[in-house]
Amino acid sequence: MRIRLLRIALALSVLSLAPHPSAGEDAKLLLATTTSVQDTGLLDALLPVFRERTGIAVQVVAVGSGAALRMGAEGNADVLLSHDPKGEQELVASGAALVRTPIMENYFVIAGPIEDPAKVAQAADPAAAFRAIAAAKAPYISRGDDSGTHRKEKQLFAAAGLDAAKPWEGFASTGTGMGLTLQVAGERRAYTLSDIGTFLAYRERTKLVRLTKDAPALRNEYSVLLVSAKRFPKVHAEAARRFADFLVDPDTQTRIGEFGQDRYGAPLFNPLRPKPPATSAPTK
Repeated sequence: MRIRLLRIALALSVLSLAPHPSAGEDAKLLLATTTSVQDTGLLDALLPVFRERTGIAVQVVAVGSGAALRMGAEGNADVLLSHDPKGEQELVASGAALVRTPIMENYFVIAGPIEDPAKVAQAADPAAAFRAIAAAKAPYISRGDDSGTHRKEKQLFAAAGLDAAKPWEGFASTGTGMGLTLQVAGERRAYTLSDIGTFLAYRERTKLVRLTKDAPALRNEYSVLLVSAKRFPKVHAEAARRFADFLVDPDTQTRIGEFGQDRYGAPLFNPLRPKPPATSAPTK
């Protein structure tokens, strides 16, 4: 009797480890993503829902967008979530990624101490803000990690007529993610460029304030990219497709649009594929 019970218990334990019936053979997925969706907690809100619906386990590698795109270019990830439109378009053009689908957006912000010694809040536009920081030789902390935020920073430097290779005295780089960079900026009472989502998530810790308003030059678009299974046969193509479909699903888009509202008083991301408004039934 004891042996029979042992066999039943063993069988049940094996079954508990088996993939979800709807997952098929593609029951795992490697997602290379920008740190901002990790640092804000968005993935913690979405991935359990995806796992529950599909049975697919997602392994997350949170790095800068540049590193995530390189993982895609080398076939070291199944799907990418990044915010570097130019780099994403180049990856698709190279054939390493099949398609780029925008899913959400927010804005970059220049954050800094409330004293605002460089008068960034008074600048006419982001380029003028960076010129003011450089002219004042104010402390500034860059990610310096080839992330989407770092690439945007270099674009803004160029627009301001500044040489990113020869920054001013007081400029420093962390070479790491947005959360830690914000914390260093807070400790040094320095300026930094951040996505609004991570800035809000770390605002209480850093005591930094937002000094810029939404502007076209600061728009921050996030996209999901499928890595090419034709070029990289080991890619879990079906799981990747299902994850991309999940991100554009109306219910997920609603979740994205509501994320952060309770805690910060405003959503951290704006969905780009919101649920269409309901239409009234035609009258007879």
